[in-house]
Order: sequence, then structure tokens, then C-alpha cells
Amino acid sequence: MTEEAVYVGVDVAKDTLDVADSGSRETRQFLNDPQGIAQAVQHIASLQPAGIILEATGNLEMPLAAALQAECLPVVIINPRQVRDFARATGALAKTDAIDARILALFGLRIKPEMRPLPDKQAREMRSLLTRRRQLMEMLVAERNRLSRADEDVRPNIKDHIKWLKEALSDINNDLERRIQSSPSWHEKDNLLRSVPGIGKVVSTTLLIELPELGQLNRRKIAALVGVAPLNRDSGAMRGKRTVWGGRAALRAVLYMAALVATKCNPVIAAFYRRLLDVGKVKKVALVACMRKLLTMVNAMMRTRTFWNPEPARKSAVTEA
Repeated sequence: MTEEAVYVGVDVAKDTLDVADSGSRETRQFLNDPQGIAQAVQHIASLQPAGIILEATGNLEMPLAAALQAECLPVVIINPRQVRDFARATGALAKTDAIDARILALFGLRIKPEMRPLPDKQAREMRSLLTRRRQLMEMLVAERNRLSRADEDVRPNIKDHIKWLKEALSDINNDLERRIQSSPSWHEKDNLLRSVPGIGKVVSTTLLIELPELGQLNRRKIAALVGVAPLNRDSGAMRGKRTVWGGRAALRAVLYMAALVATKCNPVIAAFYRRLLDVGKVKKVALVACMRKLLTMVNAMMRTRTFWNPEPARKSAVTEA
């Protein structure tokens, strides 16, 4: 009989790392500091795992993940919702750090998630800047809403904060632009994306940072990854409405705005949108289809390293409609 592969689960907390492996019920704990991470990596390497499973925990997991990847160990970061659904399916309702580590190891053993390269240091820094940009935008919108109904004695303070937020937002935009322009690879991809009518600086930057898989997957997989692929809701003779679900919310938000703009300025998307409306599709459904179409087009462009060409895009749009 062949020996079963070992998968390791690591529950990452602010101060500790709980490590479990699928071949044992034991759990070991290490401090979540440079020395503890080095000890955890040494222990995990000794197990010769087929995969190491971490949950996304707001970047707390990144120092350990980077250390594991530096040792050429197979590590993958999983959406916590997937793991919790898996835990409930196995009947594991209790929750402690040790239990979570064992569930992660079992998840790896049963599901065997695909091991993908983690973003490098530059990509992680860019993602942090983009996240901060979204936070500043949210605060700016909130402050503008408060200003419209604020009392006179607090309006000057809100105006000062709005001014500061605008300056901070401008600084981050300039920093992101500088980093993209200084990297030949990112600069080339940025030029390709911006050649598409409807895709501007913000959409291009978000696609580059949040979707490194762009150009590497087929159109069905990339749509499912972003969360714009229609999912069946059928049971027996019942045929439910197709809906989109899951994926990467930040990407869907910018793709929605890009598709909305493209229905006005991109001749291919505009014609595709009108055809969908003419056959009775509601506007929201048609816009989601335009998001998927736009994503499919830029995915093909990135794969072939070609600039926007409306003719091939128009033919594929007619086929999809």
C-alpha cells in the first residue's frame, strides 16, 4: 500500500501559530515572531508535506507564508469561508486554534487545493497600497455624506479631514502609478489594459494587482475566479435563476464601473449590451454579462500580449449573444 501524503494546517493568530498535520492528532504551537516562524518552518519542513494550508487572516499569515515559500515548501492561502463550510460538513462545530489547525490539515488532505505561487514582495506592497486606497475612498465618501447634514460648528473640521483624505489619496495614486511605470512587465500590461475603451487607471491597476492570474486561465475559469460566472440553481424539474456568487468583491466592483462606462464608449460592449436588452434581459443581468465579456476580452489580450482590436472582440461578442 502507498503511504498517504501528509498535509499541514497552520492556524495563524496574532501571537501564536498552531501547526497540525494530517498524519497525527498532535498540534504544536509556536510564537508568531521571527524566531517562532523559523522554528515552525523547520518543523513543517521535517514533515515533508504535500501541501501547507493557511487561512487568509488580514495579512497576519503573510510572514509565515513568505518564509515557507522561501524554503520552496508548497503553501496555499484559502478563503476562511471555504474552511468553515468544510468544518461544518465534517460535523466539527467547536472552534479553537488547535481544532482549526487540524481542520485545515484535513481540508488539505481531502480537497487537495491547487498550490499556486504567492505574490512576491513587490506585489504584496502594491496590494497593501491598493487596499489603503479603497479605505481612503470609503472614508472620503463617508465624510462627504456627513458634511451635507453636519451642524455649522463641526463643518470646518469635516472639511479639513476631507482635504487631508484627498491629499492622502492623491499620494497613494501617484505611488501606485510610479511603481507600475518603473516595472517593465507591469508597465507593458498596464498599456495593454488601458488600450481597451472603458478601462482607465483605477481599473487597470486593480486588475494588475488583484488578478495576477489574468492571461493564464481560460475564460470560464477566470470568470469563476472573479465571481461573474452564472451559477445554476436547479433541482429536479425546477429551473432556478442563474446567479453570480463568490469571487473577488473588489474586482467585481471596479469591473462593474468599467462595464458601465464601456456601454457608452466601447463600441463592442455597447452593441453587446443593446442586443441583450433587445432580447429582454434586465439591465443588471445585461451589465453582469458585459462585465464577463470585458473580462474575457482582456484575459485573451493578456494571454496573447496584443493591444485592443475591436474586430475579433466584435465577432466573439456576436457569438456569445
